[in-house]
Amino acid sequence: MSAIDTRLQVFSSKWQAALLLFPTLALITVFLYYPFLETVQLSFYRIRVLGNQQWVGLDHYAELFASAEYRNSLFVTGVFTVVTVTASLFLSLVISFLIHEADSLTNFYLVSLIWPYAMPLAVAAIVLNFIINPQLGIATWALDTAFGLEFNWNTDGTLALAAVILAAVWQGLGYSIIFMTAALGQIPDSVTEAAELDGVSPLGRLFRIYVPLISPVLVFLIVLQTIGAFFGGFALVDLLTSGGPNNATNVLMFNLYQDAFSNSRFGYAAAQSVLLFGFVAVLMYVQLKVTDRYAYYGGA
Repeated sequence: MSAIDTRLQVFSSKWQAALLLFPTLALITVFLYYPFLETVQLSFYRIRVLGNQQWVGLDHYAELFASAEYRNSLFVTGVFTVVTVTASLFLSLVISFLIHEADSLTNFYLVSLIWPYAMPLAVAAIVLNFIINPQLGIATWALDTAFGLEFNWNTDGTLALAAVILAAVWQGLGYSIIFMTAALGQIPDSVTEAAELDGVSPLGRLFRIYVPLISPVLVFLIVLQTIGAFFGGFALVDLLTSGGPNNATNVLMFNLYQDAFSNSRFGYAAAQSVLLFGFVAVLMYVQLKVTDRYAYYGGA
């Protein structure tokens, strides 16, 4: 028996493997597959007062595709996702590289940068609101006092979306830094020494050498952060802007919430949920296909 065979334990019975997998499969079925199928079914009905249902078929989907408000929400979500993921990954990469290059206090830097991620989104939104609030924020007051600049994102849609993006990037920065710092720490010192002997600049080392070597981690973070941007922006929008002004920050999740719980259009909201799942699934497939071409997983 080879050395590999002695380390592996292969189940001779499929029932043993099935028994160990059953708890996980049961949880996924109860809390993921079943609710999703119920949501799909609900999207074909119009829910009336006292829970009465009326079959409407694909009417909700047709209404969504014809809705200017929904198309605007889709556009806002796309902008929010692209900018948030791009800014977060770039800043995380640069900051992780600086921590990697530091000779001391690396643990202090890591803890300082990670703590915002430890806060729930709702708490992060409240904290950041105290910093950048147009009337009460410390940062906006300082900018107004020092430079006479006023950033009233309560009335300016572009500034409001920028404020939500800033909050999302700030809160989620630590998550990417954890993985990138760990990935950079796994790069052999011999690679760095060889690059230095060849006269490669620090930025050249980062983007020409380190980035290709940690590309699998980057692919993982791109996928995870894209999902987070689609589904995780609700708390920030709800507490900072409530979707305004003029629907400038009305991302898909907030729009879905409003239709379901403010307007009591549960079937319509269910259709939005199904479409949102479809958008994310297609986007994930495309991302994995595209990024897999450029990711380096070692080997010949």
